[in-house]
Amino acid sequence: MGEHIAIALINSLKNLPGELVLMLLSALPLTELRASIPVAFTVMAESWNWPWWKVYLLAVAGNMLPVPFILMLLGPVSRWLSKWKVFDRFFNWLFERTRRRVGPHIKKYEALGLTVFVAIPLPVTGAWTGSVAAFVFDIPRKQAIPSIFMGVLIAGAIITLIMKGTLSGLSFLL
Repeated sequence: MGEHIAIALINSLKNLPGELVLMLLSALPLTELRASIPVAFTVMAESWNWPWWKVYLLAVAGNMLPVPFILMLLGPVSRWLSKWKVFDRFFNWLFERTRRRVGPHIKKYEALGLTVFVAIPLPVTGAWTGSVAAFVFDIPRKQAIPSIFMGVLIAGAIITLIMKGTLSGLSFLL
């Protein structure tokens, strides 16, 4: 699903520099670097013959772009929007869903649990969900940002190695 969105987005942004397109794909919650790296090695490879390290660095940078803003703004924005019933329901659903999915690991291991959660290259385990989890479980920004960053570095490395054929046994993750 994320790759189809990524391809449609690439087509609509084809007049922008490739580096910016890759970073934007990595910053979006539906694609993150879990889709942007495979897209860069397949769809984008025809246009841009980038070395693996450039794809990796751009994807990591793009994936981390929204993290500080999510951590900074999620509380005030959710409190303000929760004045309206529809948003109140949405945030209750989002926060409860996050507690159920990641609660035991993050409650027990806090920042380390957050790193491991974000590092697992599966859908809905990336920087966006990690940021929401950090907010829900009151992990301070000073701990959350480095933890999420480490998780993004690890997930990006795993996906890059899979795409390069080094970890071909883990290709089921993509």
